Amino acid sequence: RATMKSLRFISAEAFVSNAELAKKSLSSVAHNLFPLLFKASYLLEQGEVIHDLVENWPLVDFNMGKLLGTTVDYQEDLSHRTCSVCLESCLTGLRDYVLNRASPYVKRLKVVDLTGMKDVEVQFCECKKTMGRWGRTQLLCKVCLELLVDLQQTECNPGTSAISIDVLIDLFVTERNYELVVQALLKKCYCPLKICCMAFRSDNLALQKFFFIIKLTDPSSLRKLEIVHNVRLEMEHLEILFNSIHFPLLTSLTLPARTFNVRRFTATDERMLTNIGEKMGEMTQLTELSTSFSILTGRIQKLLSPLKTPLKMLDVSNCSLNRADMAYLANSFHANHLEALDLSGHNIPDLYPSIFFKLLSHSSSVLRSLTLEDCNIQDTHVNMLILGLSPCQKLQEFKFLGNPLSSQALKHLFTFLCELPKLKNVEFPVPRDCYPIGTTYPIDDASLCRFDHQKYESVAKELNLILLQANREDVKASTPLFGSYDAIVQETNNELGAYLIKSFKETLEKFTTSLNKMS
Repeated sequence: RATMKSLRFISAEAFVSNAELAKKSLSSVAHNLFPLLFKASYLLEQGEVIHDLVENWPLVDFNMGKLLGTTVDYQEDLSHRTCSVCLESCLTGLRDYVLNRASPYVKRLKVVDLTGMKDVEVQFCECKKTMGRWGRTQLLCKVCLELLVDLQQTECNPGTSAISIDVLIDLFVTERNYELVVQALLKKCYCPLKICCMAFRSDNLALQKFFFIIKLTDPSSLRKLEIVHNVRLEMEHLEILFNSIHFPLLTSLTLPARTFNVRRFTATDERMLTNIGEKMGEMTQLTELSTSFSILTGRIQKLLSPLKTPLKMLDVSNCSLNRADMAYLANSFHANHLEALDLSGHNIPDLYPSIFFKLLSHSSSVLRSLTLEDCNIQDTHVNMLILGLSPCQKLQEFKFLGNPLSSQALKHLFTFLCELPKLKNVEFPVPRDCYPIGTTYPIDDASLCRFDHQKYESVAKELNLILLQANREDVKASTPLFGSYDAIVQETNNELGAYLIKSFKETLEKFTTSLNKMS
């Protein structure tokens, strides 16, 4: 359905549709109309006009999330349009804002906020070229370094030296853009555009480089830290990180797979885990923690009990939690505040069904997202699951891929899910009866696609019909076999693949060397 536009917005579209005319007329445009013209230009992908608007921006702040979000004149939120043409025009316009001596406006700009952009799977911009978080990091750093060169080579207005603009951004650093980002951060004090890192993500990066660059980001201002793929951070490194750097404003922490491994725990490891827990306790703003694919059996209390602020998001998927761990979570002060919970990879029905439902009961008033993938939930558990989910009236997202459920059980579950008023997204497994008899769970990657696709399509239609008949067209139901769309992985998948091949090759070489020594 088309979003209604006010007459002001329609007039703004008409104005910006002629780039040459708009450029000539900008000097006579009232300050308070710049945000309106910016959103209209962004919608129409008028790169030249976007550049000129930013170059002559007359206001104190420039907040992309607010400018492109829902407004009185045009309610559609455009912040998910990470259009390459538009974003490049914004940042080059920002560079020229500093360099432009002829602008009729007093340079009042103090803060540029790029953190409100949302990376999504389907783009509606006409150019179909997106600029994700990695690309935005790359371009901003490039623009800052180019600006320094331009300032050295050109004779600038004496007032230029007084310009200082904080540019708030969520940085994403990999091996490929590491050197560029380091250079931009090292020269930050000389550049009128001051990169201010609000969130930092690192993939495919040597540990030594990670430790060097994280210190350059001003950790005291960091809100979110994500150390994800191919950063070989283990518990001893995490302890060094927390002992040497303080993160007083950190609200969200994501750690890479296998950061913790209690199977080999020694007295030294116990001391390290205690110290890490205490350091996390000093992060008084921390409300989100993800530490999937670690082994934390019997140690979840030691890690989480020092926290002074209740967690709103907890991802402990595939962390080999035992009954004591689940009992701690169910009875902890975190339980009543959990808005997002991921317990994938745990055999919930066999190991601790009653404790899990106690945890679900405590978080039911606030829980918005629940992920229970590969949890061995079978047909006999569906009624119990429905009973546990019934109080979760705020649930917006439920993911339960990889569970051995039949078509009939899924239909029964979907009939119930229609009753959850806020539900928007469901990820359900391929029915067990679509796979060959004898298929064991969890299903390995090689067997994942070997199912009766025609039968699956028929069942999926029936499940969507259940939603349709209950007037729940607003619920999206899907089966992403290899996981949900990840914009960041999608943007850097070539680099990720190359890194994995390199790691595999190095492992083979070490193995071959060891064999040669033995022989």
